[in-house]
Amino acid sequence: MGRSHALSGWCAGLAVAPLIGLTTVAEVVPFAAATAGYALVPDLDHPGASASRLLGPVTRLVSAAVRAFSGVLYTVTKGPRDEKSTGKHRHATHTLVVAILLGMLAAGLGDRGKWAVLAVAVAGLVLAADVLGDWIVGAVLAATAWSVASTTGAGTALPGTAAADALHAGLSQIGGWIGAAVTVGMFVHCLGDSLTRSGCPWLWPLPIRGETWYELRLPKPLRFRTGHWFEQAVIVPVLTIGAVLLLPGGIQVVERLFDATSIWLAGRS
Repeated sequence: MGRSHALSGWCAGLAVAPLIGLTTVAEVVPFAAATAGYALVPDLDHPGASASRLLGPVTRLVSAAVRAFSGVLYTVTKGPRDEKSTGKHRHATHTLVVAILLGMLAAGLGDRGKWAVLAVAVAGLVLAADVLGDWIVGAVLAATAWSVASTTGAGTALPGTAAADALHAGLSQIGGWIGAAVTVGMFVHCLGDSLTRSGCPWLWPLPIRGETWYELRLPKPLRFRTGHWFEQAVIVPVLTIGAVLLLPGGIQVVERLFDATSIWLAGRS
């Protein structure tokens, strides 16, 4: 579900950004890109996940440490009715508590200045690009160019310093809100896993029916298996459409294209 998770993170980032005061393209796009990347982080508890394979031995070692921690946490905190499990995959990193804690850590780094924000944002961007492709990097660069063009005016040369200033301004505006990108991305991942047959225990450690790792999921007829045709044929296309429409001005651009197409077709009839 890597692609689905990253796309849902991108859409969530675009939707949440205006709610936390991020409105310009230079602010919203890097924020959404980071959210898309951090929507993949929970699966560090699986050795075959894209996040675990991204940097070879380095991320594999991180993945092993995450799985070990998750297993210990499960053993220590499981309730009387929790199933027998290693507690590694879909446990510690798939909880709202961990999402909030990592978001707070990222926010703390963000408060240290634009370079810390850049480091956290780039980490998310690299994760997202590994799954979604280089277009997301292009989107961030285009957002920077858009911001510079809006500032300097049409037809004005865009020197490298102006582009850098625009990017730094956008990152500075995100500031501590980079933590929100981490938390939102990880939480959206958990919600996505709740749609599958296995469910997701993201309300840990709240005890439910004698389980502290209670898997939240849809009613049985509505659940689907990871990688199922429904994910590829329905969920991914819907998220892809949302990824475009939720961009700043995205709906207006689509409306103009629709109107232009209608006029062109009418002219040929």
